[in-house]
Amino acid sequence: MSGKRYKIMIEASGSLAVGYLISNIQAAGHECIASDIDEESVGKLLADNFILMPLAGDPGLWQHAHDALTEMSIDIVIPSLDETLQGWAQRKQSYAQRGISVIVSDPDVVAICQDKWRTFQFFAEHGIPTAETSLTQDYPLVKPRTGRGGAGVQVTHKKVDMDGMISQEILSGTEYTIDIFCSAESQPEYIVPRRRINVRDGKSTAGVVEKHSGIEAWVRAICKRLRFIGPVNMQCFVLPDGSIKFVEINPRIAGGMALGFAATENWINLIVDNIIEGKPIVPRPIQDGLKMRRYYSEVFATSD
Repeated sequence: MSGKRYKIMIEASGSLAVGYLISNIQAAGHECIASDIDEESVGKLLADNFILMPLAGDPGLWQHAHDALTEMSIDIVIPSLDETLQGWAQRKQSYAQRGISVIVSDPDVVAICQDKWRTFQFFAEHGIPTAETSLTQDYPLVKPRTGRGGAGVQVTHKKVDMDGMISQEILSGTEYTIDIFCSAESQPEYIVPRRRINVRDGKSTAGVVEKHSGIEAWVRAICKRLRFIGPVNMQCFVLPDGSIKFVEINPRIAGGMALGFAATENWINLIVDNIIEGKPIVPRPIQDGLKMRRYYSEVFATSD
């Protein structure tokens, strides 16, 4: 564990899953600076400090971010918002020159992962098993090419305007989310498949870690072809015949990674020790069978 106390900024601190990230930053001995577009965000109460941010589409967003990072003396940024991820990726080198580390993969990697059509093309080109996908309405499952969670996803046989959309075969079987931590050298040091028991509004509310050598092998194959940095999240299905098909890559930290952290170690320490300070990672055994259940909790504050 690092002896230095870093100031670490996170995004979307009003999300229902943000508590685990804030608590892990603080448990690692660092200062958590929450940010959100809502000044009443729960992250403002849980974190050590708070930055009010403009909307993702605001033309003044990046100047505001620049000024806030400087004013708060931020050392590390851990992006988690899909709408700003590419912006952080494009600016990470310039921030690095100022001594600010942005934990995100390179822009070309982010671009492939954030466009579901390009993700499908990547899988197909490199022989990664994936769901059949089309730019026309060839399949009943229709979803936006870009976007997060289940927003805009529908199963329909009615005609849909396919501008900015894809259609995809509907997969049966068991759905897995895989939490992956990639080192500064883009090596997948942890691969944690977790079966999704319950999902609400695109967020995992219950899951269990299940070792699966087939999933792990394909994840390593993907990581050889895309150079990820830090936390990454993938989704796949294990079909009834035992075959595997990948459907999505999220090149960022994710809300359900609380289970990945708990099954291994605090990944904030990995970010600081390996990516920031260059120390080697010695992976711990993964707690296969570890289960997670989530519940609402309350934070109280006086009006002053």
